[in-house]
Amino acid sequence: MDIVLASQSPRRQELLSQIGLSYRVHAVDIDEHMDRELAPGPLVEAISQEKAAHCAALEGPAPLIIAADTVVAKGHTILGKPHSREEAAEMLRFLSGSLHQVYTGFTIRQGERSITRSECTSVSFRPLSEREIEAYTATGEPMDKAGAYGIQELGSLLVEGIQGDYFNVMGLPVCALGQALKDFGINCL
Repeated sequence: MDIVLASQSPRRQELLSQIGLSYRVHAVDIDEHMDRELAPGPLVEAISQEKAAHCAALEGPAPLIIAADTVVAKGHTILGKPHSREEAAEMLRFLSGSLHQVYTGFTIRQGERSITRSECTSVSFRPLSEREIEAYTATGEPMDKAGAYGIQELGSLLVEGIQGDYFNVMGLPVCALGQALKDFGINCL
């Protein structure tokens, strides 16, 4: 089966390979606007649907398309990817010493048929010093990640604990995705 990942995220690519899927990448460039009227779950679902629809318009009805989007939320504040090192530092200060949620929405689409779901994982950060925030942002690692950290890299040093799907924090809830793929005749196990 022709599977297309509508994402340039190296983490999503790694996770699809890890569960044994053969796929090709067709990154789509959409405006990942944050509709402040939507709660985080519906927001990432809407963006993943938009990415899948855009990819389908370019690819046609044949391939199975997987698209996803991730945000970090604390209270009523939703964080996407930082646009600057200063913004990354602000995000990390905001998350320091507190609990936040990571939401990833994904859409699987083939022709007119699609499934959209989202997952939420709670993440607890330890208190961060200014020196640690400066050192971490200087690595450049926060720049392409929602909430300005990657749990699978140096950002793991910021995390005290999680409740939920670890892979969801990386950008793709593989357990939920694997279950949804069964509806399209794909069994990863």
